[in-house]
Amino acid sequence: MESEYIYHVTTLKEWEQAKLNNEYLPLNYEQDGFIHCSIERQISGVLDRFYEGQKGLVKLKIEKSKVQRPVLFELAHDMNELFPHIYGSLNIDSVVEVITLS
Repeated sequence: MESEYIYHVTTLKEWEQAKLNNEYLPLNYEQDGFIHCSIERQISGVLDRFYEGQKGLVKLKIEKSKVQRPVLFELAHDMNELFPHIYGSLNIDSVVEVITLS
C-alpha cells in the first residue's frame, strides 16, 4: 500500500521563508520544473547523495491528499527507482510535521 505521506528535504531558512509566502517553492524549482520528494525509506539515500555535510536541514512530512498540485511518481533513471514529484508550489497546510535533521 502506498503511504499517505511524502517527504522533502530543505533548509530551515527556505522553510521559514515559505511560511511567510504561504507556499513553498525550492530554489531549484525553475531549473527542475518540480519539487523533488521521497518516500520515507528513500530519505537516507537522498541525504547521502545531495546533502552530505550540510547544516540547517529539515525534513518536511507532507500529507499527499492535502497537496493542491499534481503529485507524480516518476522514475529516477540513475537510481532506477520511483520518486514523488510535486508539479507546482507546495501549499503550507499540507505539511503536517517539520523534522530537524541537522
